[in-house]
Amino acid sequence: MADMHATARPRSNAARICTILAFVFAVVAIFVAPLLFGIAGLVLGIVGAVLGDKPLGWYAAAASVVGAIIGMALVAALLN
Repeated sequence: MADMHATARPRSNAARICTILAFVFAVVAIFVAPLLFGIAGLVLGIVGAVLGDKPLGWYAAAASVVGAIIGMALVAALLN
């Protein structure tokens, strides 16, 4: 019998925790320290995707980048 999970890693709790934290950091990046939380969310999203939470981890990484961009735009608008 062939191994069904030879190419895909099974999702672990660590992967799901990293993905959830990445989404939380994406939202926090809009309001508080966009560069810091955006990069942290990006890294956690990638780690979550690599650990097995494939589509959601990549979405979290992208959301963190978008959150950081929106946060930086908001800061620039408020300072001008």
